[in-house]
Amino acid sequence: MAILLVLALGAAALLAAVAQVSDLYQRAQAEGVLRDYAALAANRYAQRVGQDLYFYGLSPVLAAITREPAPPVPARLAGALTPPAADLARGARYTFRLDLVTLRLTLRGAEPAAAQRQWLVDTLVAHARGIYGQNWPVATLVGGPVDSPIVVAYSLVRDPRGGARVAAGIVTDRRGLAHSFTAALVRQPLLPVVLTGGTPLDSVGSITVAAAGGRALFRTEPQYASAFSGTDSLGAYLGNLIVRVALRPDVARHLVLGGLPKSRTPLLLGLLGLTAALIGAVLLLLRREYQLARVRADFVAGVSHELRTPLAQIRMFSETLLLRRVRTSEEERRSLEIIDQEARRLTHLVENLLHFARSERRATRAIVEPTDVAALAAAVVEGFAPLAAARGMTVRAEAAGPVVVPADPDAVRQILLNLLDNAAKYGPSGQTITVRAARADTRVCITVDDQGPGVPPAERDRVWEPFERLDRDRGSAVGGSGIGLAVVRELAALHGGRAWVADAPGGGARFVIELP
Repeated sequence: MAILLVLALGAAALLAAVAQVSDLYQRAQAEGVLRDYAALAANRYAQRVGQDLYFYGLSPVLAAITREPAPPVPARLAGALTPPAADLARGARYTFRLDLVTLRLTLRGAEPAAAQRQWLVDTLVAHARGIYGQNWPVATLVGGPVDSPIVVAYSLVRDPRGGARVAAGIVTDRRGLAHSFTAALVRQPLLPVVLTGGTPLDSVGSITVAAAGGRALFRTEPQYASAFSGTDSLGAYLGNLIVRVALRPDVARHLVLGGLPKSRTPLLLGLLGLTAALIGAVLLLLRREYQLARVRADFVAGVSHELRTPLAQIRMFSETLLLRRVRTSEEERRSLEIIDQEARRLTHLVENLLHFARSERRATRAIVEPTDVAALAAAVVEGFAPLAAARGMTVRAEAAGPVVVPADPDAVRQILLNLLDNAAKYGPSGQTITVRAARADTRVCITVDDQGPGVPPAERDRVWEPFERLDRDRGSAVGGSGIGLAVVRELAALHGGRAWVADAPGGGARFVIELP
């Protein structure tokens, strides 16, 4: 049974692991779908910005500049164009014309610093000769300060043989491109309306347009730090500007049917823990049941042994008397005494069993009356003396005088008989067992001292439990029902008293009963 329960726990753990893997797979699939949506939005936005910049911004502006033999003033250039090209020209810092042979730079507009002018010449020469594509109509690059980058857009004027001769264009900042970046947001939804319900993208996610080096040219507010993001590029001829779309973390319920699968790990762990706890409880119950079965078997064996010995004696001597095999009156009297002793043992054993059964059902009742414990102890000792003598032991009672206490005399008699029987069982032959009754303040103490091996301190609480035996006595031939001391403690508690064991002054064990 235990193996089956352990296998059941293993099966439950396996099912929980499978469910967890399935949960993780479903979540990974949903997250992959969200990242795909983000990549789709980035691709659409990049296409629209590229088209807007090329067709409606850069192409008209650069076409007008290259037609002029000299760079036009930005304001005059803007007057000859229509929006959004006019807005781009109006926001330019300056226009320029660079002879790639003589490296002569001519510009109109705000005069740049010498360092920026030199950077422009060096960058344009390197870009026009090494990067500018043969079929490119325009080219864009970003440079300058990190916190305020400039955007350079230019076209090449080629000689009859196709060689690059002049680079003509404009220099603006990121505000000059803002119109194209914003127009791509409001023109059409970047994600299917059936998913977003027509919600603008800036409410579904955030957009960032940055140069290849990471310098941002445009960004929507607020910005979201999300794991569901996608990127795309505007292309090499537009400076390889990078578009990044990050979906708002809580947008999953709109884009994924049912939202992101919630983690079932706490639930699975809780159920697995509950299963383990239940199986553990069942195993403990099985173990307890096994122990109880073993205790029950020991109890039946012990009681059977206890009953068989006196019954055998009674039967043997009663048959002797019935068949008139006794030869003298002394032998007849001795046979009757043995029958009486064994009958007393049977009565004592049956009383123990009855008291124990009543205590298990919480049905034990005490009929309290003034009882002289000293006189009762003397009577019990007198009745137990023949049983002790049969084992080669002596029993004596000591008391300074009458000791009267409210108690059930039958219960006190049972307590004394159980303690005397216990002392006789575990004490050596020839020992003297002493019973004392004395008053101590408002309580009465009854002590039974033997001369046996005593009870180790570590096991003095355990001896009062039903069916418990000391480890040293498990292999001995001493039998018993295992309930004698348990009955003693139960009867003492029934009177509001207590029971404990200590060392006897002369060696051995001292069992103490204290009654109020």
